Amino acid sequence: MAKLKLKAGSRPPWVGLAAALWVQISAGNATNFTLYSSALKSVSGLSQQQLTFLGVANDIGESVGLLPGIACNRFPPWTVLLVGVFACFLGYGVIWLDVSQTIHPLPYWVLWIALVVASNSNAWFSTAVLVTNMRNFPLSRGTVAGILKGYSGISAAVYTVLYSLLLEQSASKLLLFLTLGIPVICLAMMYFVRPCTPPSGEDSSVHVHFVFTQAASVLLAIYLLTVTIIYDKVSLSDAVSHVLLAIVFLFLLSPLGIPIKMSLFRANAETITPLAGSTEHLAEGEGAPSQSVPLLSPSSSTSNLGSFFESEYASDVETLLAEGEGAVKKKRRPRRGEDFKFREAFIKADFWLLWIVYFLGVGSGITVLNNLAQIGLAFGVENTTILLSLFSFCNFVGRLGSGALSEHFVRTRTIPRTLWMACTLIVMVIAFVLYALAFSGTLYVSTALLGICYGFQYNLMVPTASELFGLEHFGIIYSFMLLGNPVGALLFSGLLAGYVYDAEAAKQGSSTCLGPECFRLTFFVLAGICGLGSFLSLILTIRIRPVYQMLYASGSFRLPRASDH
Repeated sequence: MAKLKLKAGSRPPWVGLAAALWVQISAGNATNFTLYSSALKSVSGLSQQQLTFLGVANDIGESVGLLPGIACNRFPPWTVLLVGVFACFLGYGVIWLDVSQTIHPLPYWVLWIALVVASNSNAWFSTAVLVTNMRNFPLSRGTVAGILKGYSGISAAVYTVLYSLLLEQSASKLLLFLTLGIPVICLAMMYFVRPCTPPSGEDSSVHVHFVFTQAASVLLAIYLLTVTIIYDKVSLSDAVSHVLLAIVFLFLLSPLGIPIKMSLFRANAETITPLAGSTEHLAEGEGAPSQSVPLLSPSSSTSNLGSFFESEYASDVETLLAEGEGAVKKKRRPRRGEDFKFREAFIKADFWLLWIVYFLGVGSGITVLNNLAQIGLAFGVENTTILLSLFSFCNFVGRLGSGALSEHFVRTRTIPRTLWMACTLIVMVIAFVLYALAFSGTLYVSTALLGICYGFQYNLMVPTASELFGLEHFGIIYSFMLLGNPVGALLFSGLLAGYVYDAEAAKQGSSTCLGPECFRLTFFVLAGICGLGSFLSLILTIRIRPVYQMLYASGSFRLPRASDH
């Protein structure tokens, strides 16, 4: 891509992060499938397997992000977000036309394609803000990924509260909000999500700001879960409902307190020194002093060529001339921890081990999420919104907690993040066995455990991929990793869970299956899959431990030198 002009100053990265949190809430719109799936099934007369394959379409669209990944290396973030806005409007607009019976009935294949398009908006939203903010905060990758993915995870609880308090639990009104409301939010945030000069890793206020953002998100998650439970137990007036929603809005605005505080105390903010090895050394920010700098300074050949804002396709002629003049070294293959091109990472064993572990863990978790409404009904739970909110809250805890926990141990003990993926996969085995045995009172415990572990699996892949293969082409590498989600949904949810459910329902002579037998075989198979994933994750941990010892030997992340490729 062409070099992007960086926004200089200490506040823009934090303004961008605050805006990105709103986009990440928007990027969780695919989790609403559970809320409107029953209405879609009823209006369109679908079988459970047909509905499950619509869920697979939902996951395919959400996770197929190769195009957004490529676009992030060639275009500014606002253009990537704009594509997501159009996809969201068109996809959910078609589904709303069907559920509201404005145009009814629509062919099954039209609904399938519309769901792919609608949920694919998530890939454009999430990839744009994740790649931009990982580059804006290169020394805090685990923390940033945890915060962003945490808000994406808690989005299901935000939508559940909105669905209950404002939209009167109407699937048609919810889909109309997704068609119009989400695009408006993302258009409003588009300007603020932009490449910025990273804050200094030596500035202690950076840590304080991250802690504030994490604390605000935790309080929001607890508040959302509390509101959902209160709504289920108590009848609320319209005025009270609107007040409760206004408090949610204030929680979502709270991260803006960081740049506001920096504006009020500018003396402290302006003492921040440029981050060594950061993009400030690679591109001139706005407001930088105008001075004459040699095009090829002695240090630029070894460090500046590793900029993750460089083009993937450098001119071969320029490279040869630079080699002849001694400005750059001859190309060599990158080592783990340096910047890889996608084709270079694609042939690495660690790349595929990480993908398979992610596929097994997230694929198992998404199977439960896609079928959570039917699982609740099978276990005798009439109102499944509490189940969804519980899963969403625990998913958020897993995403946010995995970032903070893995960041602590990777800096203090150089323990690879994949060790935590192995641990949570073992817990997932226990959760699936509890589901299958269907002991009294274990449904909510199993759902909570699975939500936390799903959040761990989903989030830990992000910083791990960036640490092993670099940030320069992180967008497309991350997007390829995400393919584990729809592939897992297709195999485990569409083919396995959907088939087993319909077979058990046929035995009962109904289209709706009741009892633990509806998913028992599925849960036992998923337990075995997670056991295999834990074993492979341990192998990956052993393989990449030397990389983490190199990157975090000093107790903080060290930007590696360019790989000269």
